[in-house]
Amino acid sequence: MAHDGKIRFGLFSPQSGLGFDSLAARAQLCERLGFHSIWLDDHMWTRAMPDLDHLDVIPALAALAAHTQTLRLGALVLCYAYRSPAMLAKALCSIDQISKGRLDVGIGIGWMREEFQAYGFEYPRVGTRLRQMEEALQVLKAMFTEPKATFKGRYFSVADAYNNPKPVQKPHPPITIGGAGKKVMLRLVAKYADRWNIPGGYPDIAGLTAALKAHCEAVGRDFNQIEISEQLLVCMGANAEEVERKWQFASRMKPFAATAIKGTPPQLAAALKDRVAQGVTTFIVFFSDGSAPQTLETFAKEVMPAFA
Repeated sequence: MAHDGKIRFGLFSPQSGLGFDSLAARAQLCERLGFHSIWLDDHMWTRAMPDLDHLDVIPALAALAAHTQTLRLGALVLCYAYRSPAMLAKALCSIDQISKGRLDVGIGIGWMREEFQAYGFEYPRVGTRLRQMEEALQVLKAMFTEPKATFKGRYFSVADAYNNPKPVQKPHPPITIGGAGKKVMLRLVAKYADRWNIPGGYPDIAGLTAALKAHCEAVGRDFNQIEISEQLLVCMGANAEEVERKWQFASRMKPFAATAIKGTPPQLAAALKDRVAQGVTTFIVFFSDGSAPQTLETFAKEVMPAFA
């Protein structure tokens, strides 16, 4: 997915504590304000707040597709293990159809051990999860593109699997892989991803990018065909006093605080331009105040125009 030079802003919007009406209203506001995309999470509950309502990501994305017109829709990120890859492909193709080609497919290995175990999923070691995710990616691509998908791996298989209708986007919706493991995860990015998302809390953008470039060379992939996004915590205030007051809370949001940016709108724009200079072209932001409507409005009107 060669980059077209535009800098884009998406909103990371976990479903925790949000009913669908509130989620849809947030998505519609993002669309009106000119955000590129909205990204949900793939969890069954919110860690430390398990009693909050938490909509499942697949039906939530499908419903948002019917409540928006231009906003792109994604998940940061779908856990490969929570659904069979063939059935996941079926659901994602349906969402791409409903949205008329506005789906972004985010994939990751999952990390919340207690969630895996509570829902009856095995939680193998990282190396096994990475191997399983690679097979899941192969199944997804086959289901997205082949008339009848056949794949036999160690962990997943399909045999003459029909999947119609195919996605609107050809050859398939863009695939985002989120992760920062230099040895294996970035190799999977080089082989399978259209976009690499740097998770919040990983400050070594230069080192990670160098590792990805090396993997691209090893697998014969043009590094410039991979877009780079960053999941980024933003602490914004109208003045220094408000910024510092908000930062007292935001600084406790581990690990995201390690790479967060804070400041007034002009200061945020300068910080974002530094990230752009490091190769980031899509920012998937979330705000320390819970993405209040006024915060979204201010960011869209006072920060995003600096990148128009």
